[in-house]
Amino acid sequence: MVERVVGPEIERLVQLLARLPGLGPRSARRAVLQLIRKRDELLSPLADAMQVARERIVICSCCGNIDTKDPCVICCDERRDPTILVVVETVADLWALERAGLLNARYHVLGGVLSPLDGIGPNDLAISSLIERVRGHKIDEVVLAVNATVDGQTTAHYIADLLTPHGVKITRLAHGVPVGGELDYLDEGTLAAALERRSSF
Repeated sequence: MVERVVGPEIERLVQLLARLPGLGPRSARRAVLQLIRKRDELLSPLADAMQVARERIVICSCCGNIDTKDPCVICCDERRDPTILVVVETVADLWALERAGLLNARYHVLGGVLSPLDGIGPNDLAISSLIERVRGHKIDEVVLAVNATVDGQTTAHYIADLLTPHGVKITRLAHGVPVGGELDYLDEGTLAAALERRSSF
């Protein structure tokens, strides 16, 4: 029988961190050791920040973003173009687009994609609230910024069909060769999309 190397508190911390995406048990152990070594610099401030986050973080009732106030800072920002609505699968996708800083628009987080195999249908996503936003506001364009997966594209087509009667312009992100990409390393689907959407030079 192998003896326990650490106390149950430290073991629990390792187990909880190992549940995070991108962290396995080994990475979690290294992270815990670093937190413990730098207890005053990292562990205490992290624990305080997590407690504050637990108490204050809410989901925006308008767009589905997470923030410490409702509506969130993006929905309250009057400098953003209220006529363009960018539809994303998750808050992580919203953050990625915001980091790029290319579109000064409003967002709508679906909370996932349609996936019959996983039992996720239209009622499990924020699709009805999206339709209400388009119906109730002066929105000229809806950008479907979903991932280029089968489920993502199925979701995009489903939403486009629902939005078509409302007379709004529906666009989606271009798919194809990424900047800096080499053709030899791309899959057939990416190459097909790039060829299909080729433009004048």
